[in-house]
Amino acid sequence: MSIVVTGATGHLGRLVVESLLERGLPAGEITATGRDTTKLADLAEHGVITTRADFDVPASLRAAFAGADTLLLVSGSEVGKRVPQHRNAIEAAKEAGVGHLVYTSVLRADRSTLSLAPEHKATEQILAESGLPHTLLRNGFYSEVYVDRLEQAREHGAVVGSAGQGRVSSASRRDYAEAAAVVLLDPAAHVGAVHELVGDQAWTYADLAVAIGEVLGREVAYRDLGDEGFRAVLTGAGMDEGTVEFVAGLEVATREGELWADPGLLAKLIGRPTTPIVETLRAQA
Repeated sequence: MSIVVTGATGHLGRLVVESLLERGLPAGEITATGRDTTKLADLAEHGVITTRADFDVPASLRAAFAGADTLLLVSGSEVGKRVPQHRNAIEAAKEAGVGHLVYTSVLRADRSTLSLAPEHKATEQILAESGLPHTLLRNGFYSEVYVDRLEQAREHGAVVGSAGQGRVSSASRRDYAEAAAVVLLDPAAHVGAVHELVGDQAWTYADLAVAIGEVLGREVAYRDLGDEGFRAVLTGAGMDEGTVEFVAGLEVATREGELWADPGLLAKLIGRPTTPIVETLRAQA
């Protein structure tokens, strides 16, 4: 079995490679790719095949994907460039004769109001039109995204935002990586599947403040500043207008329930409960 993982120089891709190894796949059957293969040197020392793959260079993708039974396409990190980059990867996979493609999308990509969703929705459409056997992993938010709130609370004693009572069904990157590994190792069982994946325990920002307080060993409050108040804080912190609107938009999406979903499938795939956010915060603290 030959499995290729894109973005292995990033957090999620590397964790997927590690999970494949932990689940017994021989290192020589795994190809870890990225733009800078020097970041993959430790994996190469353990027998993992490493090769350069650049979403902007189709030839590098075709070479990296050649002979792959299954490919994990970890979504690119360059907002605004993802659609053409993902198109390059999907076309290269088809040309290389990849048997099955697994794509890391976003929760409810086909109907979400998240600003991140349109690029994922477009990629899913390209994949559907390609004719490649595939699986969609629509991941909820990563708990690690909220570590910056811990640092905020460490300095100011509070978590601020404008999410109201909105709930977030987050899970750790390792949880999502293990799910990807499970699918990659048994692609036939997941052909055509659209997996909406979230953590077991949804939480509000008030809950987040309590979790952070537990990690820091002090009382931490949540202060809801409203949309304009929160934007003012972000601007005061030196963020440019585009970043302010992006971050503030996530608060609105949280308040409107876009980051919440019924749990169960992620835990079923990985064979254990998902990681509570307090554990992720403690590990990052």
